[in-house]
Amino acid sequence: MSNNIVWHQHDVDKTRRASSKTQKPCVIWFTGLSGSGKSTIANLLEKKLADEGKHTYLLDGDNVRHGLCGDLGFSEKDRVENIRRISEVSKLFVDAGLIVITAFISPFRADRNFCRSLLAEHEFIEVFVDTPIDECEKRDPKGLYKKARQGDIKHFTGIDSPYEAPVSPEVHLPFDGQSAEALAELVYGQLTDQGRI
Repeated sequence: MSNNIVWHQHDVDKTRRASSKTQKPCVIWFTGLSGSGKSTIANLLEKKLADEGKHTYLLDGDNVRHGLCGDLGFSEKDRVENIRRISEVSKLFVDAGLIVITAFISPFRADRNFCRSLLAEHEFIEVFVDTPIDECEKRDPKGLYKKARQGDIKHFTGIDSPYEAPVSPEVHLPFDGQSAEALAELVYGQLTDQGRI
């Protein structure tokens, strides 16, 4: 980074932006294996929050790779960079006073902790969608597990690349056959009870 770059402090800050929206800005970070239900639950949660007049933005793994991270592949190095970029964007959105919802496999704890480190205390909310791999493979909505098992996709999380499960997420959603709608309500209820949103 150049020594000639200086951070400009602006008069309108995060507190003022959040106050005008009458909400607590935060990042609700969904993590879990491919096919675990992250995107579906995140989408339902955003709809519920939007229906209540909350100002939100949903960052989804596939969507972000069409633009901001379109130059990245799926090597470990590229995955780390993908989450680094998402973390920085999430921080900017929180500074704008928004409730940011993300849905990324984000397989490495260090990367999720990096996002947490960028934010103030209580602004990062990790939601672990703890769906076992055999269930994810049954669903396989994009046919990715099949391709990974056939060797057509390399570095696939859960097959030939590790997934490091959260140790103490703010919200843990163990698989028990509940619908995505029920799980979204569960997340909403827990975050409300915790005073997070």
